[in-house]
Amino acid sequence: MNSNSSSTHAVHFLVELRSRLIYSLIFLFFIFSVLLYFANNLYSWLALPLLKFLPQGHLIATQIVSPFFVPFKLAFLAAMVMAMPFFLYQTWAFVAPALYGHERRLLWPFLFTSAILFYCGMAFAYFVIFPALFHFLAGVAPQGVMLSPDIGEYLDFTSKLLLMFGCLFEIPIVMVLLVSAGMVTRARFVKMRSYAIVGAFIIGMLLAPPDVLSQTMLAVPIWLLYESGVLFARLVEKKQHEQEK
Repeated sequence: MNSNSSSTHAVHFLVELRSRLIYSLIFLFFIFSVLLYFANNLYSWLALPLLKFLPQGHLIATQIVSPFFVPFKLAFLAAMVMAMPFFLYQTWAFVAPALYGHERRLLWPFLFTSAILFYCGMAFAYFVIFPALFHFLAGVAPQGVMLSPDIGEYLDFTSKLLLMFGCLFEIPIVMVLLVSAGMVTRARFVKMRSYAIVGAFIIGMLLAPPDVLSQTMLAVPIWLLYESGVLFARLVEKKQHEQEK
């Protein structure tokens, strides 16, 4: 009887997992199909922060198939990013039945906040970091050298930066996870505040143009993200203490 019950649960588990994956792939394909129609416009929008500082006002394509495949790749990457909240929802719906009530109430806001922070990080990179960085790079080209990036190289470079800043803005989520798991205490994060500030300015020095204003524009948001993580960690510890009572 127990064996039959276990087999039934295993089959139900696999069927549910397959359904969630199919829903996710269908949604991804739908978003990709829509974005593919606007792929060239999407690439022009991505290239805009650099085009403003190029003397010739355009990028180049060094391969014959690049004008087709590069926007195609961008459309797929954008579809993945846009479909992320739906993927997270499917993940939540799949694991929710196995969670306690209070865990379900916490998981969904956690996933929602994680997605919002990721999008904020990408927006920060596009609207703040890209203009400052490309203005600097266009201004330091040696005399006689015309900056004419390849469209594929530009996509690879910018997509990595967008992903990097999206992940950087997940700092508060990571801190909350560590505190919730009991791996690190809020007091420990408070003691590490000075190291976090130094680390934020080191990241600013490495990723921003070599001027104090640009580096500060990057370092301060990272430090504020750390401080928000400390604040949320306090709320988590308070909630845990209330549950223990």
